[in-house]
Amino acid sequence: MEVGFLGLGIMGKAMSMNLLRHGFKVTVWNRTLSKCEELVEHGASIGKTPAEVVKKCKYTIAMLSDPSAALSVAFDKDGVLEQICSGKGYIDMSTVDADTSSKISEEITKKGGCFLEAPVSGSKKPAEDGQLIILAAGEKQLYDEAIPAFNVMGKKSFFLGQVGNGAKMKLVVNMIMGSMMNAFSEGLVLADRSGLDQQTLLDVLDLGAIANPMFKLKGPAMVQNNYPPAFPLKHQQKDMRLALALGDENAVSMPVAAASNEAFKKARSLGFEDHDFSAVYEVVKAPEHSA
Repeated sequence: MEVGFLGLGIMGKAMSMNLLRHGFKVTVWNRTLSKCEELVEHGASIGKTPAEVVKKCKYTIAMLSDPSAALSVAFDKDGVLEQICSGKGYIDMSTVDADTSSKISEEITKKGGCFLEAPVSGSKKPAEDGQLIILAAGEKQLYDEAIPAFNVMGKKSFFLGQVGNGAKMKLVVNMIMGSMMNAFSEGLVLADRSGLDQQTLLDVLDLGAIANPMFKLKGPAMVQNNYPPAFPLKHQQKDMRLALALGDENAVSMPVAAASNEAFKKARSLGFEDHDFSAVYEVVKAPEHSA
Protein backbone atom coordinates (compact mmCIF):
# COMPACT_ATOMS: atom_id res chain seq x y z
CA MET A 1 0.00 0.00 0.00
CA GLU A 2 1.51 3.33 -1.06
CA VAL A 3 0.87 6.26 1.25
CA GLY A 4 1.86 9.93 1.21
CA PHE A 5 2.64 11.64 4.52
CA LEU A 6 2.68 15.41 4.99
CA GLY A 7 4.18 16.86 8.19
CA LEU A 8 7.05 15.29 10.14
CA GLY A 9 6.86 16.87 13.57
CA ILE A 10 7.01 14.86 16.79
CA MET A 11 3.86 12.95 15.81
CA GLY A 12 4.15 12.71 12.03
CA LYS A 13 7.69 11.40 12.15
CA ALA A 14 6.75 8.58 14.56
CA MET A 15 3.59 7.69 12.62
CA SER A 16 5.28 7.57 9.22
CA MET A 17 8.14 5.53 10.71
CA ASN A 18 5.59 2.94 11.89
CA LEU A 19 4.10 2.75 8.40
CA LEU A 20 7.57 2.14 6.93
CA ARG A 21 8.37 -0.52 9.53
CA HIS A 22 5.18 -2.38 8.61
CA GLY A 23 5.97 -2.54 4.92
CA PHE A 24 4.05 0.46 3.59
CA LYS A 25 5.68 2.44 0.78
CA VAL A 26 5.74 6.02 2.08
CA THR A 27 6.44 9.30 0.30
CA VAL A 28 7.03 12.12 2.79
CA TRP A 29 6.97 15.89 2.66
CA ASN A 30 7.80 18.46 5.31
CA ARG A 31 8.06 22.25 5.15
CA THR A 32 11.65 21.89 6.42
CA LEU A 33 12.84 19.24 3.98
CA SER A 34 15.84 18.23 6.12
CA LYS A 35 13.38 16.50 8.49
CA CYS A 36 12.70 13.95 5.73
CA GLU A 37 16.25 12.60 5.70
CA GLU A 38 15.96 10.20 8.63
CA LEU A 39 12.86 8.64 7.06
CA VAL A 40 14.65 8.25 3.73
CA GLU A 41 17.25 6.13 5.57
CA HIS A 42 14.34 3.84 6.52
CA GLY A 43 13.08 3.57 2.96
CA ALA A 44 10.84 6.61 2.42
CA SER A 45 10.79 8.68 -0.78
CA ILE A 46 10.62 12.48 -0.70
CA GLY A 47 8.01 14.67 -2.40
CA LYS A 48 9.13 18.26 -2.99
CA THR A 49 5.61 19.65 -2.50
CA PRO A 50 2.30 18.42 -1.07
CA ALA A 51 0.93 18.40 -4.65
CA GLU A 52 3.74 16.11 -5.80
CA VAL A 53 3.00 13.65 -2.95
CA VAL A 54 -0.73 13.59 -3.75
CA LYS A 55 -0.03 13.08 -7.46
CA LYS A 56 2.12 10.04 -6.68
CA CYS A 57 0.01 8.37 -3.95
CA LYS A 58 -3.55 7.06 -3.87
CA TYR A 59 -3.84 7.95 -0.18
CA THR A 60 -2.21 10.94 1.49
CA ILE A 61 -2.13 11.52 5.25
CA ALA A 62 -1.41 14.91 6.86
CA MET A 63 -0.28 15.57 10.44
CA LEU A 64 0.10 19.32 10.84
CA SER A 65 0.42 21.62 13.82
CA ASP A 66 -2.73 23.77 13.69
CA PRO A 67 -5.65 25.00 11.53
CA SER A 68 -3.55 27.55 9.61
CA ALA A 69 -0.97 24.89 8.68
CA ALA A 70 -3.73 22.45 7.66
CA LEU A 71 -5.37 25.09 5.43
CA SER A 72 -2.06 26.22 3.95
CA VAL A 73 -0.99 22.68 2.95
CA ALA A 74 -4.39 22.09 1.34
CA PHE A 75 -4.98 25.44 -0.38
CA ASP A 76 -1.64 27.14 -1.11
CA LYS A 77 0.34 26.96 -4.36
CA ASP A 78 1.64 23.38 -4.86
CA GLY A 79 -0.87 22.27 -2.24
CA VAL A 80 -3.01 19.15 -1.94
CA LEU A 81 -5.91 20.60 -3.97
CA GLU A 82 -3.78 20.98 -7.09
CA GLN A 83 -3.53 17.20 -7.55
CA ILE A 84 -6.44 15.67 -5.64
CA CYS A 85 -8.91 13.99 -7.97
CA SER A 86 -11.29 11.09 -8.31
CA GLY A 87 -9.82 7.88 -6.92
CA LYS A 88 -7.57 9.67 -4.42
CA GLY A 89 -8.11 10.01 -0.67
CA TYR A 90 -6.89 12.69 1.74
CA ILE A 91 -6.77 11.92 5.46
CA ASP A 92 -6.09 14.90 7.72
CA MET A 93 -4.97 13.71 11.16
CA SER A 94 -4.16 17.21 12.46
CA THR A 95 -6.08 18.61 15.44
CA VAL A 96 -8.17 21.45 14.05
CA ASP A 97 -11.64 22.92 14.61
CA ALA A 98 -14.68 21.51 12.80
CA ASP A 99 -14.92 24.57 10.47
CA THR A 100 -11.38 24.05 9.19
CA SER A 101 -12.07 20.37 8.56
CA SER A 102 -15.32 21.16 6.75
CA LYS A 103 -13.61 23.76 4.50
CA ILE A 104 -10.93 21.28 3.47
CA SER A 105 -13.47 18.47 3.02
CA GLU A 106 -15.70 20.60 0.80
CA GLU A 107 -12.91 21.49 -1.62
CA ILE A 108 -11.46 17.95 -1.75
CA THR A 109 -14.94 16.58 -2.53
CA LYS A 110 -15.52 19.23 -5.23
CA LYS A 111 -12.40 17.91 -6.99
CA GLY A 112 -13.78 14.36 -6.84
CA GLY A 113 -11.47 13.21 -4.04
CA CYS A 114 -12.46 11.49 -0.77
CA PHE A 115 -11.84 13.15 2.60
CA LEU A 116 -11.48 11.84 6.12
CA GLU A 117 -10.56 13.80 9.22
CA ALA A 118 -8.81 11.55 11.72
CA PRO A 119 -7.26 13.43 14.64
CA VAL A 120 -5.56 11.26 17.23
CA SER A 121 -5.58 11.02 20.99
CA GLY A 122 -2.08 10.29 22.30
CA SER A 123 1.29 12.02 22.16
CA LYS A 124 4.90 11.09 21.36
CA LYS A 125 5.21 7.67 23.08
CA PRO A 126 1.85 6.25 21.85
CA ALA A 127 2.73 7.54 18.35
CA GLU A 128 6.08 5.71 18.46
CA ASP A 129 4.45 2.54 19.82
CA GLY A 130 1.54 2.56 17.33
CA GLN A 131 -0.89 2.99 20.25
CA LEU A 132 -2.80 6.12 19.19
CA ILE A 133 -6.58 6.41 19.38
CA ILE A 134 -7.90 7.54 16.00
CA LEU A 135 -11.06 9.68 15.87
CA ALA A 136 -12.19 9.56 12.26
CA ALA A 137 -15.14 11.15 10.48
CA GLY A 138 -16.13 11.76 6.87
CA GLU A 139 -16.14 9.36 3.92
CA LYS A 140 -16.89 5.87 5.30
CA GLN A 141 -15.43 4.10 2.27
CA LEU A 142 -12.09 5.89 2.76
CA TYR A 143 -12.20 4.97 6.46
CA ASP A 144 -12.60 1.29 5.54
CA GLU A 145 -9.72 1.51 3.04
CA ALA A 146 -7.47 3.27 5.58
CA ILE A 147 -7.95 0.65 8.30
CA PRO A 148 -4.67 -1.21 7.51
CA ALA A 149 -2.73 2.05 8.02
CA PHE A 150 -4.77 3.01 11.11
CA ASN A 151 -4.11 -0.41 12.63
CA VAL A 152 -0.37 0.23 12.37
CA MET A 153 -0.52 3.75 13.82
CA GLY A 154 -3.19 3.20 16.46
CA LYS A 155 -4.61 0.72 18.94
CA LYS A 156 -8.25 1.63 18.25
CA SER A 157 -10.10 3.60 15.56
CA PHE A 158 -13.54 5.15 15.89
CA PHE A 159 -15.74 6.21 12.97
CA LEU A 160 -17.81 9.14 14.25
CA GLY A 161 -19.99 10.02 11.24
CA GLN A 162 -19.93 13.34 9.45
CA VAL A 163 -16.90 15.61 9.04
CA GLY A 164 -16.48 17.81 12.10
CA ASN A 165 -17.29 15.10 14.64
CA GLY A 166 -13.70 13.86 14.78
CA ALA A 167 -12.43 17.39 15.34
CA LYS A 168 -15.01 18.04 18.07
CA MET A 169 -14.30 14.77 19.89
CA LYS A 170 -10.56 15.51 19.87
CA LEU A 171 -11.11 19.01 21.29
CA VAL A 172 -13.35 17.69 24.07
CA VAL A 173 -10.72 15.09 25.02
CA ASN A 174 -7.86 17.62 25.00
CA MET A 175 -9.91 20.17 26.93
CA ILE A 176 -10.45 17.60 29.71
CA MET A 177 -6.76 16.68 29.60
CA GLY A 178 -5.62 20.31 29.88
CA SER A 179 -7.97 20.99 32.79
CA MET A 180 -6.74 17.83 34.55
CA MET A 181 -3.11 18.88 34.12
CA ASN A 182 -3.89 22.18 35.87
CA ALA A 183 -5.64 20.46 38.78
CA PHE A 184 -2.74 18.00 39.05
CA SER A 185 -0.21 20.88 39.09
CA GLU A 186 -2.16 22.68 41.83
CA GLY A 187 -2.21 19.45 43.87
CA LEU A 188 1.55 18.93 43.54
CA VAL A 189 2.27 22.51 44.63
CA LEU A 190 -0.23 22.37 47.50
CA ALA A 191 1.29 19.11 48.78
CA ASP A 192 4.79 20.61 48.66
CA ARG A 193 3.85 23.90 50.35
CA SER A 194 1.92 22.00 53.03
CA GLY A 195 5.04 20.06 53.95
CA LEU A 196 4.01 16.82 52.23
CA ASP A 197 6.21 14.65 50.04
CA GLN A 198 5.21 14.97 46.39
CA GLN A 199 6.30 11.43 45.54
CA THR A 200 3.98 10.11 48.26
CA LEU A 201 1.13 12.09 46.68
CA LEU A 202 1.94 10.45 43.33
CA ASP A 203 1.87 7.00 44.98
CA VAL A 204 -1.49 7.72 46.65
CA LEU A 205 -3.03 9.03 43.42
CA ASP A 206 -1.78 6.01 41.50
CA LEU A 207 -3.63 3.66 43.85
CA GLY A 208 -6.92 5.54 43.87
CA ALA A 209 -9.94 6.09 41.65
CA ILE A 210 -8.27 8.93 39.71
CA ALA A 211 -5.14 6.96 38.84
CA ASN A 212 -4.26 7.53 35.19
CA PRO A 213 -1.32 7.04 32.82
CA MET A 214 -0.79 10.80 32.37
CA PHE A 215 -0.20 11.48 36.08
CA LYS A 216 1.96 8.36 36.38
CA LEU A 217 4.09 9.25 33.36
CA LYS A 218 4.47 12.99 33.83
CA GLY A 219 4.34 13.41 37.63
CA PRO A 220 7.90 12.26 38.43
CA ALA A 221 9.39 14.48 35.70
CA MET A 222 7.30 17.50 36.81
CA VAL A 223 8.56 17.13 40.38
CA GLN A 224 12.09 17.34 38.88
CA ASN A 225 11.08 20.46 36.85
CA ASN A 226 11.63 18.49 33.67
CA TYR A 227 9.26 18.88 30.70
CA PRO A 228 10.53 17.02 27.60
CA PRO A 229 7.98 17.84 24.87
CA ALA A 230 5.73 14.86 24.20
CA PHE A 231 2.91 17.33 23.51
CA PRO A 232 4.13 20.95 23.22
CA LEU A 233 2.37 23.42 25.50
CA LYS A 234 1.61 25.83 22.63
CA HIS A 235 -0.48 23.08 20.95
CA GLN A 236 -2.33 22.31 24.19
CA GLN A 237 -3.20 26.00 24.55
CA LYS A 238 -4.39 26.09 20.93
CA ASP A 239 -6.67 23.12 21.65
CA MET A 240 -8.05 24.81 24.81
CA ARG A 241 -8.81 27.90 22.73
CA LEU A 242 -10.58 25.86 20.04
CA ALA A 243 -12.53 23.88 22.68
CA LEU A 244 -13.66 27.12 24.37
CA ALA A 245 -14.85 28.40 20.98
CA LEU A 246 -16.84 25.16 20.60
CA GLY A 247 -18.29 25.87 24.06
CA ASP A 248 -19.28 29.36 22.88
CA GLU A 249 -21.05 27.94 19.83
CA ASN A 250 -23.05 25.53 21.98
CA ALA A 251 -23.62 27.88 24.96
CA VAL A 252 -21.79 25.50 27.33
CA SER A 253 -20.37 27.18 30.42
CA MET A 254 -16.76 26.01 30.91
CA PRO A 255 -15.20 27.96 33.80
CA VAL A 256 -12.64 25.25 34.62
CA ALA A 257 -11.43 25.04 31.01
CA ALA A 258 -11.34 28.85 30.74
CA ALA A 259 -9.14 29.15 33.84
CA SER A 260 -6.89 26.38 32.53
CA ASN A 261 -6.53 28.17 29.21
CA GLU A 262 -5.39 31.32 31.05
CA ALA A 263 -2.72 29.28 32.86
CA PHE A 264 -1.46 27.83 29.56
CA LYS A 265 -1.37 31.31 28.02
CA LYS A 266 0.63 32.54 31.01
CA ALA A 267 3.05 29.63 30.60
CA ARG A 268 3.51 30.58 26.92
CA SER A 269 4.27 34.18 27.88
CA LEU A 270 6.91 32.90 30.33
CA GLY A 271 8.70 31.02 27.56
CA PHE A 272 7.38 27.48 28.07
CA GLU A 273 5.53 27.14 24.76
CA ASP A 274 7.91 24.53 23.29
CA HIS A 275 8.13 22.55 26.54
CA ASP A 276 5.68 19.74 27.30
CA PHE A 277 2.23 20.98 28.33
CA SER A 278 2.97 19.72 31.87
CA ALA A 279 5.19 22.85 32.20
CA VAL A 280 1.99 24.69 33.21
CA TYR A 281 3.13 23.44 36.64
CA GLU A 282 5.65 26.32 36.58
CA VAL A 283 2.82 28.88 36.48
CA VAL A 284 1.07 27.33 39.47
CA LYS A 285 4.37 27.03 41.35
CA ALA A 286 5.28 30.69 40.95
CA PRO A 287 2.37 32.74 42.37
CA GLU A 288 4.05 36.03 41.41
CA HIS A 289 3.61 34.99 37.76
CA SER A 290 -0.02 33.98 38.07
CA ALA A 291 -2.67 35.73 36.02
